[in-house]
Amino acid sequence: MEFFYVSLLCLFVYLVFLSLHFLFYKNKSAVSSPLPPGKIGWPVIGESLEFLSTGWKGHPEKFIFDRMAKYSSIVFKTHLLGEQAAVFCGASGNKFLFSNENKLVQAWWPNSVNKIFPSSTQTSSKEEAIKMRKMLPNFMKPEALHRYVEIMDHIAQRHFASGWENHDQVVVFPLAKQYTFWLACRLFLSVEDPNDVAKFADPFDVLASGLISIPIDMPGTPFNRAIKASNSIRKELVAIIKQRKIDLGEGKASATQDILSHMLLTCDENGKFRGELDIADKILGLLIGGHDTASSACAFIVKYLAELPEIYERVYKEQMKITKSKGPGELLNWEDIQKMKYSWNVACEVLRLVPPLQGAFREALTDFIFNGFSIPKGWKIYWSANSTHRSGEFFPEPEKFDPSRFEGSGPAPYTFVPFGGGPRMCPGKEYARLEILVFMHHIVKRFKWDKIIPDEKIVVNPMPIPAKGLPVRLYPQNQQA
Repeated sequence: MEFFYVSLLCLFVYLVFLSLHFLFYKNKSAVSSPLPPGKIGWPVIGESLEFLSTGWKGHPEKFIFDRMAKYSSIVFKTHLLGEQAAVFCGASGNKFLFSNENKLVQAWWPNSVNKIFPSSTQTSSKEEAIKMRKMLPNFMKPEALHRYVEIMDHIAQRHFASGWENHDQVVVFPLAKQYTFWLACRLFLSVEDPNDVAKFADPFDVLASGLISIPIDMPGTPFNRAIKASNSIRKELVAIIKQRKIDLGEGKASATQDILSHMLLTCDENGKFRGELDIADKILGLLIGGHDTASSACAFIVKYLAELPEIYERVYKEQMKITKSKGPGELLNWEDIQKMKYSWNVACEVLRLVPPLQGAFREALTDFIFNGFSIPKGWKIYWSANSTHRSGEFFPEPEKFDPSRFEGSGPAPYTFVPFGGGPRMCPGKEYARLEILVFMHHIVKRFKWDKIIPDEKIVVNPMPIPAKGLPVRLYPQNQQA
């Protein structure tokens, strides 16, 4: 019996030792796992200048691919925008980040964003974005999107009549911004008069250019100009909000006409109505997200259709078939949009080659291991769309323009990510699809065009844009031989 108790005690001690050994070994492995390969760069600024300058020079993918070749095709370390960072690459990196949102990682923006978008409620841009993502589905659900098609078609008709028709030459990118911003103002604020829309246009351009910039708040810097532009826009928005409150009280505005009315009449999660400055903050963010990415996509669709006449002809035939099915004055509807399959494949190939969203940042919520490397808590993580979009592993002949990549089941999961992925997939993806397809419909049914600068450079600041705005020579369809 004594031998039995001694044996039992030895077994217990052995199991405790074994458990402690495995626990210690696991922790030791986690702690001893190396950081990803790479370099930190210069003191304070790290590699920020090179990261930004490759975009300014028109080759944002160079920063990523140079380091993938030198250090690792999966993950490398760097120092960006004042932060220690790891860059996750390829489909495996995208899958890991998108699948671990709010588990191992969370959204992160540079401090410059918080300064350009100061919240009146003293919350961070990250917290404000979370609130907006909860609110947006009401405006992006199918029945709302169905209504938007006719409004977008109406605005597009006015836009092309005023900005394109009766012109021999136009500069495309400013006009594309005009179009998408007009739509955002109409659908979010019910502001439709072109003169009222124009009040916002220039300050928004300045704001967008300073969003992802080196945060030096000195007169003349992009960051300083962006802060001033943000304050100017916010004042205009508060004036609109005050007037809308009066109109709602007098029955001149409806509760369901746009996002602004909804914000004014809906309580937040604490049962309180939002203040005017709080609503202005949120509308400001929506207007940025609601037009900037789509205007970039529209401009580059024009570029590629000019360069690829065989692609243009197929888009033209698809759109004219829809045009011929409409009665006089009949607007586009949801069913028409669903028929634009080839046109959307073309748009997706443009989004692959020139993604408006080049990538985004996350922050590590805890220490974790990825691909054998340790990622410390608090490190920033950047994912890059170009690491898959321009990779021959995922897209054979990646530089070739080939809309057929998107036929059938399309690209493999986590390889085509112009709208992000996972829980943080852009909630406005379908909205963007509508405004891009309506734009394509109107431009091809009206014009053919040639590029005036054949080899115009692309710059990224922070989104890709043609360096000279993409000037083109227009040939109206009714004057074609």
